[in-house]
Amino acid sequence: MYRSSTGIALSVWKALFLREAVSRISAGRAAWLWLLVEPVVHVVFLLFVFITIRMRTVGGIETAVWLLAGMLAFLMFRRTASRTQNAVSSNQGLFAYRQVKPVDTVLVRAALEGFLMMMVALVLFSGAALFGVDVLPDDPLGVLEAFFGLWLVGVGFGLMASVGGELIPELNKLLGFIMMPMYLISGVIFPIASVPQPYRDWLMLNPVAHGVEASRLGFATYYHAVPELSIAYIYNFALVAIFLGLALHVRYQTRLIAR
Repeated sequence: MYRSSTGIALSVWKALFLREAVSRISAGRAAWLWLLVEPVVHVVFLLFVFITIRMRTVGGIETAVWLLAGMLAFLMFRRTASRTQNAVSSNQGLFAYRQVKPVDTVLVRAALEGFLMMMVALVLFSGAALFGVDVLPDDPLGVLEAFFGLWLVGVGFGLMASVGGELIPELNKLLGFIMMPMYLISGVIFPIASVPQPYRDWLMLNPVAHGVEASRLGFATYYHAVPELSIAYIYNFALVAIFLGLALHVRYQTRLIAR
């Protein structure tokens, strides 16, 4: 029976998505719980620190909302980037099937991480609402726009890193070092608006910082975001990264399969 290339690709993506979902959620004891534990631990610890120093609001909005929005936005990028980075090496055995391409594993894993993070965000925001925190965003579409932009940045990073890490194994260590300070330079635990010039301009070269600030602005339109904030910068950066990542996959597809 004849099947179009699109039909084959969709079938491959569906099978990979189900395989990745089962592996992600049942990889270990209560693996699904750890999806929630990481952001909760970070937010609770930082909230304790802010309350201890009597900082009830940041940038004009409640500290809990500021932390929760920024943390989840950052994790949308980091989890997507880190999981897709290893997608090719983790699925090497599947490339024996000619229908499965290395880029398929990266895109499907990115889609799964984006879906899981949205579920985690809904659960955590609902939990915060039960504790009396006002988590209803003033601009829901603005929040989704920020999260989606950060997801795209993570996809672009993963597409490039998945090829680079396979061709140059030492590159994985370098990328690991790069990811470590991202938590700080993205403004997750301190307001970037408080950083003086010209250092703030340097920090705002990081597209994740724009996404984190945009997510907070979506929750409270009166939030004192940095004046350099640009949603267009996030998406332009993401599109360039995705284009370069796809180009690398096309160029080195044979070598990735043969490894």
